[in-house]
Amino acid sequence: MRRGAILLALALLPGAAGARTAVDASAPEGLAVTVYRDPARGADEAMDRDWPRGFAMISETRTVTLPPGESTVRFDGVAEGMVAVSAIVTGLPGGTIEKNRNAELLSPAALVNGALGNRVTITRTNPATGQTQSEQAVVRTRADGGLVLQTREGFEAVRCAGLPEKLTFDRVPEGLSAQPVFSIDTHDPGGGTYRVVLTYLAWGFDWQANYVATLGAGDGRGGVDLALTSWLTLLNDNAQGFPDAELMAVAGTLNVESDFQALADPPQAERLRLTCYPLGSTAAGSPIPRRVPPPAPPPVMAPQADMAIEVTAARRTEGAGAAVMAGEEALGDLKLYRVPEPVTVAAKGLKQVAFLRKDRVEGRFLYEVACLPGAGRADFQPAARVLETVNDADHGLGLALPSGGVTIFEPSSRGPLLVGEERLRDHAEGQDVEIALGTSAQVQVACRRTSEHDPGEAPRKWTRMEAELANALPIPVTVRVALGPTAAWEVRGRGTGQVRDGMHEIETKIPANSDRKIRWRVRRSGE
Repeated sequence: MRRGAILLALALLPGAAGARTAVDASAPEGLAVTVYRDPARGADEAMDRDWPRGFAMISETRTVTLPPGESTVRFDGVAEGMVAVSAIVTGLPGGTIEKNRNAELLSPAALVNGALGNRVTITRTNPATGQTQSEQAVVRTRADGGLVLQTREGFEAVRCAGLPEKLTFDRVPEGLSAQPVFSIDTHDPGGGTYRVVLTYLAWGFDWQANYVATLGAGDGRGGVDLALTSWLTLLNDNAQGFPDAELMAVAGTLNVESDFQALADPPQAERLRLTCYPLGSTAAGSPIPRRVPPPAPPPVMAPQADMAIEVTAARRTEGAGAAVMAGEEALGDLKLYRVPEPVTVAAKGLKQVAFLRKDRVEGRFLYEVACLPGAGRADFQPAARVLETVNDADHGLGLALPSGGVTIFEPSSRGPLLVGEERLRDHAEGQDVEIALGTSAQVQVACRRTSEHDPGEAPRKWTRMEAELANALPIPVTVRVALGPTAAWEVRGRGTGQVRDGMHEIETKIPANSDRKIRWRVRRSGE
């Protein structure tokens, strides 16, 4: 009685009658990809196309039909950079009991290892007659030290007979897939068909903004108009693509403490290693002179391994001339850019989507130079040329500008000419935007100290400074002179009350084809 009661109790336990039924979910019927930038990449650094360290949140909508009882649901084709511990499956009545990530992909070596001790078909082709002959063989070794088969003739190593050979397997070993697989165990008492959503983080993504600015005609007083276009450039280093996905990109720096690279642990496709054995005695070596085969050709890379750039053209809406662009949304203190149309994020590729176009942004050119305390007599030096604007509606902008590269062109009689390239940090609405354009030989500055006393030496007292500004251009220019950091120096003189980014400055206009001297006094800050 006691033994019978125990057996009855075991029989009533879920899954006690046998293994869980394996069920394959459908291919994704809906995809959403939200890309986050590499948190460790600085604003002055470009994306690493060979080793991107950003990540994405991927949501896949699939359909699954469950039998009554416990089952294992397999999601085939997830991203190889999937962080399995982050995966969430919603829509199942019994929830998730256990999560698993397959560790090995389908490969020649995996096929051999899965067929160890089982029969395969080996087919040889006679190169003289072109005829093929097939026979059954048993796999007797694993794939990591040479493949040995047992045939009617005995034991032999594959690819050592000098004849073209191929192996044919009648089935794929259980647990192998050509694409990464994520699986969960669940329980549904009655069974049924459900629409589920798999959401997870994946490693191997990144994105940045790329701006193209085309200068317009100036107003002759240093002011300039420019047309600004920007693209979201997204990088997917995974071997899986995401067709017709809802695409979003998040700008800003997240606090990420997890090591997504280590947690991703992508599955591996083991290589098949074939070894031929020498003829004759294995102790004495082969009595036949060994012919050294020519070196193997370099491996042929799969086409998907090459990065490709795909550009999504903006479509026209009902309004004439209105282009569909990625829209900006608030995500807490971050910014989210949503593409309003389905986008294919290709495997091993770059994708560019237009997200900003401003036909008229107002700015100005100015020239910068540093005349710091303690400068002795100096020769004329070229000033740095800067394109400056304000990120607000009055200047034609007024939206968040993600970090990225900016390329500036100027029209000419022979087409646009490159003026400069620079990298921009993130700019919030209302902030000043400055783009460095190199130095100008037409605007030069000479800084000098006109007092004998060095302001850096004791005693602490005022020292006279002077800057001579020369403008060889046929238009007036604005020159900004940095005099020293406010935390370390006190400055007196006409026009020295301006402070910007912790620096004493003087900003002055120089007429066309003329020069000007400005003077000020400086001393070390006291206690």
